[in-house]
Amino acid sequence: MKTLIVNQSAVAQLLPMRECIAVMEQTLTALARGDAVQPLRSVLRLPGDGNVLGMMPAYLAHPAAAGIKVITVFPGNQSAGYESHQGAVLLFEMQNGRLLSINDASAITAIRTSAVSAVATKLLARPDAGDLAILGSGTQAHGHLEAMLIARSIRRVRVWSRTLDHARAFAAHASRQHAIAVEVMETAQQAAAGADIICTVTAAREPILRGEWIAPGAHINAVGSSIRATRELDTRAVVQSRLFVDRRESTVNEAGDFLFPKQEGALGDEHIRGEIGEILAGRIAGRVASDEITLFKSLGLAVEDVASAHHIFLRAQERGLGDWVEFGGARDSAG
Repeated sequence: MKTLIVNQSAVAQLLPMRECIAVMEQTLTALARGDAVQPLRSVLRLPGDGNVLGMMPAYLAHPAAAGIKVITVFPGNQSAGYESHQGAVLLFEMQNGRLLSINDASAITAIRTSAVSAVATKLLARPDAGDLAILGSGTQAHGHLEAMLIARSIRRVRVWSRTLDHARAFAAHASRQHAIAVEVMETAQQAAAGADIICTVTAAREPILRGEWIAPGAHINAVGSSIRATRELDTRAVVQSRLFVDRRESTVNEAGDFLFPKQEGALGDEHIRGEIGEILAGRIAGRVASDEITLFKSLGLAVEDVASAHHIFLRAQERGLGDWVEFGGARDSAG
């Protein structure tokens, strides 16, 4: 039996941002309708400062597929020249359980995370929103700029990073890539001031965005923190926002941006207005007033990875990309 191997560069070719946004809309809608199984992730703590091995399985009914993302997160990798998130997404078909493909998880994670933020921005940001602040300058900063340029007509972009040289490098590269001026800000407060779309995409353990900096009517995509012990937003920022999530169960178990304010007694589970998929399915409303602050807390879901891998598998067959290897799985007729 042959299995398709899709490396990092091939994933980027086979999962362009616009297509991924459409796939994420379909996937989150299916999840809200009960056409998917999405368990909580399993995390194994490894030696090192915050190093983990994560295992994220999921099942999709349409298209019928199952899969798992196995990924390491090593926050200190930037200085070593590696992505912080590395691993593979395994895709299985549902007739015989065959392993269809093995995909680079770093590339899928980078693209689908930004694509989901684009879905949330399309649903929750004001129609005229176009002043973008990006807090962070790594892989997700690049992906989120591309995604926000698709989600809204962006007229201004500001970036802040804890390392000013990183922000400058991001601005220079992004300005050339997207033909849009990217302004470098020395503080997160300067970047956020007056912005109507804010994307937090850092590895911060303590808040880097404070509620008093956020303008009325702004929309926030909080992406960087995906564990209980870290957060990017302070309590005021979360409390004053209408909060939407990718998955309730994941949020109340894993999201430090939500759990810290909850532990402080500042809010309860009812502060979660709903899931993005519920808006897509027409079950709940998104933004209801032009001056309200909306917040999308992104944790990342395995169903997003499985749906991405399935899309990649179909596109790879159409375009002849990826490498097929003999992997086994066929029953030995002599056995």
